Amino acid sequence: MARMRKKSELPSKICPVCMRPFTWRRKWARDWEHVIYCSVRCRGAAKTRPAKKI
Repeated sequence: MARMRKKSELPSKICPVCMRPFTWRRKWARDWEHVIYCSVRCRGAAKTRPAKKI
């Protein structure tokens, strides 16, 4: 069984739409490099308005 990690030890990114940080989730384990948005709402908003530069 995998060792538990503290949330502060997990990698994080900043969503280009809402500019809030989000942390790694188990469901994103296989393609964390390709995860850009924190939620479905932000992914949908990115299609209607351009993303902000980080």
